[in-house]
Amino acid sequence: MPTDLDHVLAELRAGRTAAFRVLVDELAPALVRLAGRLVGDLQLAEDVVQDSLLKAYQAMIDGAFEERASVRTWLYRIVTNGAIDMRRRRRRVLLEQPIDEASTVTATLASAEQRLALRELAAWLDDLPDAQRATLMLSAFEGLSQREIAEIQNCSEGAVEQRLVRARTALRAKGRP
Repeated sequence: MPTDLDHVLAELRAGRTAAFRVLVDELAPALVRLAGRLVGDLQLAEDVVQDSLLKAYQAMIDGAFEERASVRTWLYRIVTNGAIDMRRRRRRVLLEQPIDEASTVTATLASAEQRLALRELAAWLDDLPDAQRATLMLSAFEGLSQREIAEIQNCSEGAVEQRLVRARTALRAKGRP
């Protein structure tokens, strides 16, 4: 049964900072999953979530959280934005590094084919614009409703639907020879 996360906010504002642990315990696994899917690296995802939770904690303590959305939706938004920023920074760094081909040739044919298929899917997802990729991840992997995704991305439900349609259309087009 989910915890009343808005009650955690009231506890924090009353000076009971240990209440933040309830929020972390309840949401951190889902937030790490989301960030991992968006950045493609678990360690970076954990960094994104940690930074996001620190920002959220400070905003809650300072009274900067205006409660225009639920605490859960607000945290998803912070993590989504942080993950997108991390992907952009990481992409710039990767473009500057030489490719080490020797490190990619180390497995049996079966696992090489699986890795190739996964790499191809990851490349297809990487080709999507950030907003479409995040929308697809929030919908398909996190199971959030279009209303929740609209709140997280600060857009209309129609925009969410449009992003999902465009993302799925782009992926279908790449899947056909």
